[in-house]
Amino acid sequence: MSTKFLIHFAQIHTDFRIAELESLARLNGINVDLHKGSPDLSSPYLVVELQSIDEAKKLIERSILVKEICEYWAEGKTYEELFEKIKQNPERNMLYKKDSFKFNVDVFGGSNTEEEKLRKINNFSFLPFKGPIDLKKPNQEFMVYENYGDVDSPGGRSSEPKVIYFGRRIASSSRYEMIKKFTLKQRKYLGTTSMDAELSLVMANQALARPGTLMYDPFVGTGSMMLTCAEFGSYTMGSDIDGRQIRGTAGYRKGINGIKANIDQYKLSHRILGNVVFDICQNPWRAMDLYKDSGWIDLIVTDPPYGVRAGAKKLGRRNGTVEDYSFKIVDGVENHKRKDYYPPTVAYEMEDVVVDLLEFAAKMLVVRGRLVYWIPTVTEEYQLDDIPIHPALELVANSEQPFGSWSRRLITMEKIREWSEADSKVYNTNPADSENSSRCTSSTSLSGLPNNKPSPAHRNFRARYFSKFIRQDSPATPADAGN
Repeated sequence: MSTKFLIHFAQIHTDFRIAELESLARLNGINVDLHKGSPDLSSPYLVVELQSIDEAKKLIERSILVKEICEYWAEGKTYEELFEKIKQNPERNMLYKKDSFKFNVDVFGGSNTEEEKLRKINNFSFLPFKGPIDLKKPNQEFMVYENYGDVDSPGGRSSEPKVIYFGRRIASSSRYEMIKKFTLKQRKYLGTTSMDAELSLVMANQALARPGTLMYDPFVGTGSMMLTCAEFGSYTMGSDIDGRQIRGTAGYRKGINGIKANIDQYKLSHRILGNVVFDICQNPWRAMDLYKDSGWIDLIVTDPPYGVRAGAKKLGRRNGTVEDYSFKIVDGVENHKRKDYYPPTVAYEMEDVVVDLLEFAAKMLVVRGRLVYWIPTVTEEYQLDDIPIHPALELVANSEQPFGSWSRRLITMEKIREWSEADSKVYNTNPADSENSSRCTSSTSLSGLPNNKPSPAHRNFRARYFSKFIRQDSPATPADAGN
């Protein structure tokens, strides 16, 4: 028999909350309908049905967007209605007759003075609780939630609660502890594109990071996602075309910079396998046919460089290979063998980065493995079918973080079958652009869009951002936007 529970969300990143909970339900083997009654994202409360209190605890234990979960007792538009519904279950009310207890009043969209809260709590004196009041470590904690409505919700805020919930608090999530632990304010090594702690933890949850799995970040940067996935038990590794990001300015040996400083800070060296410098288009596994029978990576979690803070690069020269430069001698040493050598690169357009990332994931992920990545979009041009697809991958979640005229979307995909040679020849979005493509292989494109559809909202994003959005949206640009 199922039991009702009330989930209390943090009122931030509202478009991500259901996707994260669905991932955590999948991770714990919990069956729950999170779309029942069309969840109101303007409200921080959601009633769900679960099989047990243990399921409720597991569901939200490592959630980053949930504050707590309560055993749902009743709800009403007024306190009188609420009290009548609570009284309809006297057997449940008697269960906690002798326990120590406390009451809390939580208000969303309104305010209560301490005197008003105390008065409302005293109105629950009809309950048969005879145990001592304990404000520090009670056996039971009862929650009163008043929802006055969000200012942006239909009808706006009201002077009286739109709904009042009452329940018994079951558990809190690890939200505050995890965000505090991984906050960028305390991190030893940062870059201009280091991912915000809250979102990097959400990404790890979306990817189903867990013990016994292998995670890979092909655009590792300063390693934010690698750290959070390792925290949840995954073995992790990363790569980047620019080794200076990985090493930091002081290098590994001094131990005061680079990703290693962060690994040591969080004591995660036993789960982080290492980082390698290479271009994902020239990855060392491409000729090994590791994906022919089955993939070998469980989760790919990454923030591809899309140009707000740094543009994506790939190996190459604008004019192609120049033999005169290939074996240039500098101080008696071939240039490419020098320790400070940095190979020439060319721009790697966002739409091509994403297409190549999907192809890589389709090959290298195990079946049911997940790809979690960010993609920027122009708000007024975005359409659902802008999101690239692949025959071997299924879209699981598409959550938006808006910044005005542009936004970025966290895309979660799951591999549903093995990759085949035919997959790379299915879709061709912009055949006229094939000569100018910056993809690893320019002959195909896997966005799955019909040939007559306008360009996707992330095409040439970097150029459009700096020519248009930077002037009007720069105050809203987050420090971690645009790896």
